[in-house]
Amino acid sequence: MSILVDSIAKSYQSQLALDNISFSANEGEIIGFLGPNGAGKSTMMKILTGYLLPDSGDVEVASKNVLTHPLEAQKQIGYLPEQNPLYSDMFVREYLSFRASIYKQDKARVEEVIQEVGLTPEVHKKIGQLSKGYQQRVGIAAAILHNPTVLILDEPTTGLDPNQLQEIRSLIRELGKEKTILFSTHIMQEVEAVCDRVIIIKKGKLLLDKPLKELRESNLQNIEVTFDYKVEEQFIQKLPNLTSHKNNFDNTWYLTFDAQEDVRPKIFDFAQEHGLKILELSSKNQSLEKLFKEVTSE
Repeated sequence: MSILVDSIAKSYQSQLALDNISFSANEGEIIGFLGPNGAGKSTMMKILTGYLLPDSGDVEVASKNVLTHPLEAQKQIGYLPEQNPLYSDMFVREYLSFRASIYKQDKARVEEVIQEVGLTPEVHKKIGQLSKGYQQRVGIAAAILHNPTVLILDEPTTGLDPNQLQEIRSLIRELGKEKTILFSTHIMQEVEAVCDRVIIIKKGKLLLDKPLKELRESNLQNIEVTFDYKVEEQFIQKLPNLTSHKNNFDNTWYLTFDAQEDVRPKIFDFAQEHGLKILELSSKNQSLEKLFKEVTSE
């Protein structure tokens, strides 16, 4: 078990930031850690790194207890905070060599990491001269210099353009082949493209913890259908395997079904039985963004 979080609670004066959060992560998993602003994501990450102490609960990283043996646990962690702390007046290789000396890593490791994160073309520049994307690469390079087993990334793609997003996404996927990665983001497409699992928290509470594959393979089918005249709700409720329904406007309904087989033929049969004509019917796949809105809405 690379990460084990057991009943973590944390308050700031009267504000509850984390409310008995528990989850675990296995070696080689890439986990998207999601939640609205103020959900407690950064607080949880700071507790995992030993930067903050929880009020109660326990945390282990690579079988090292973060609370009782923080230095041993921190040796297993690479951390990129939301505000990437870089020295803009230092050259790329100079900065990474400085960081490597802290971890007692040699020059060969610095060169290895420069190549691994794709910094070779920019290594002769000062950090302040780099684009935001390359500065993020420097931050990730610094986080993996000591070859940690767990990588924690707090909003690693904020402020990047589409090309930079693609590059950092590919880098995270490559690093995830050998490391457990926990990263927070507000960009749902990044999670869908990179992650094996999704954890969603809100107001300090864990709302969802599921493999991305399971979310994709859900039997839930979302259908938007427009009839030729308004259909009363009691008739709509007769549709088989219907789990929820909403009259969007006039004759249009948004319907959710829980069924393995395609429900669209059932809707056509329903329309024929009740003397209705279907003017429009479309399948609405359950995107992670929609799921996030549904789970975190009031």
